[in-house]
Amino acid sequence: MTSAQPPATSLPSDRLAELREAVAREMPGVRRDLEALVRIPSVSERAFDQAHVAASATAVADLLRAAGLRDVDVIDEGGAPAVVGHLDGPEAAPTVLLYAHHDVQPPGQDADWTSAPFEPTERDGRLYGRGAADDKAGVMAHLAAIRAHGGRPPVNLTVFVEGEEESGSPSLGRILEAHRDRLAADVLVLADSTNWKIGVPALTTSLRGLVEAYVEVRTLDHAVHSGMYGGAAVDAVTALIRLLSTLHDDAGDVAVQGLVSSEAADLDLTEDQLRADAGVLDGVSLIGTGSLTSRLWTKPALTVVGFDATPTDKASNTLAAQAKAKISMRVAPGQDADEAYDLLARHLREHAPWNVQVDVRVRETGQPFKADVEGPAYDAARAAFADAWGVEPVDMGIGGSIPFIADFAAIYPDAAILVTGVEDPDTRAHGANESLHLGEFERVCVAEAVLLERLGSLPR
Repeated sequence: MTSAQPPATSLPSDRLAELREAVAREMPGVRRDLEALVRIPSVSERAFDQAHVAASATAVADLLRAAGLRDVDVIDEGGAPAVVGHLDGPEAAPTVLLYAHHDVQPPGQDADWTSAPFEPTERDGRLYGRGAADDKAGVMAHLAAIRAHGGRPPVNLTVFVEGEEESGSPSLGRILEAHRDRLAADVLVLADSTNWKIGVPALTTSLRGLVEAYVEVRTLDHAVHSGMYGGAAVDAVTALIRLLSTLHDDAGDVAVQGLVSSEAADLDLTEDQLRADAGVLDGVSLIGTGSLTSRLWTKPALTVVGFDATPTDKASNTLAAQAKAKISMRVAPGQDADEAYDLLARHLREHAPWNVQVDVRVRETGQPFKADVEGPAYDAARAAFADAWGVEPVDMGIGGSIPFIADFAAIYPDAAILVTGVEDPDTRAHGANESLHLGEFERVCVAEAVLLERLGSLPR
């Protein structure tokens, strides 16, 4: 679809009321099916039992068939199983692909959860459990919209539910290539993001990319006595700390030359809100310069997420011969992630203190994403969100990375890509006590049912 096409038509109030009532009627069954999915511990990390991921794919396939989809298949291109199915609408209507994923993050320690991670539990209007929001609620939002239309959608539908998004989608590129025609659509609705806050919906229009890399410093061919050689020979831990300190300037901005940054829309995010959401301790300053939304969404970020050195309770008085760190870099929209890695690696090698040996290796890269937010599909989405929430949606960025979205954009460059989601700032996706706000979830389901109705009025 292109911006030359006419904008979404208005939706009659009686039709909007019908869709609201249909979603409300379907919600008890939608919740039961969501809870059944949450009980399947479908962690796609290979250290966990992959039979659960297969069971989750089977359960999703059964739900799609029950909703009337045809040609429902569990597909595997050398990774975790995904599910795809189709549902015909009017012949002249656009084709819409609905994406979600059925795999989940590891639960972590049971002791960190208030209730068992794979036993869905309601507290204060929220449903707690691993995957209750990310992203099994995305799967069920698609099904709720289909059910609200009685299995007769106003568009041609393809539903694609991935099985390894939480593991970096390693086989997604192969799936998209092998099933390119089957998954092709005019509009892609990728339900794996968040809303601005409770009561205010959002379309995600930008995402930072990801670079994960290891840097290792070597100074000696073996550890030596710190008293006999300290003061002349350098230990690897000190050298690595000094090297890592060059990655930021005094204000906390990333100091790697050549990285892209830009200014984001300055939405109503206050420092107090950010400090509360992130749990920043009293007296600890925030880092970086520019608006908070720019620091979080459209500027690069660098974090040392792991460090290999001798634990303090096992340390002897020796100079360490080598030390290693894992670095996570978030890449601003508009920059190639592989280019960003090259800039990072060059910086680390050029800033090696005392000529120590530095080895840098990439672990993973994921491309950033920036949407073209104009055109009839975006008009329809904004109108559908306003219908469901009663307030206008905002366009927001996400500081995290969802590399699969760039994969879709590369394979289907002419499709309109709508990044939606069920989460809110209190969801705690990936953490203990992940939860879904049930009231917001129903609004998400209404919005998607209305979105399909509005898209159905557009030419193919």
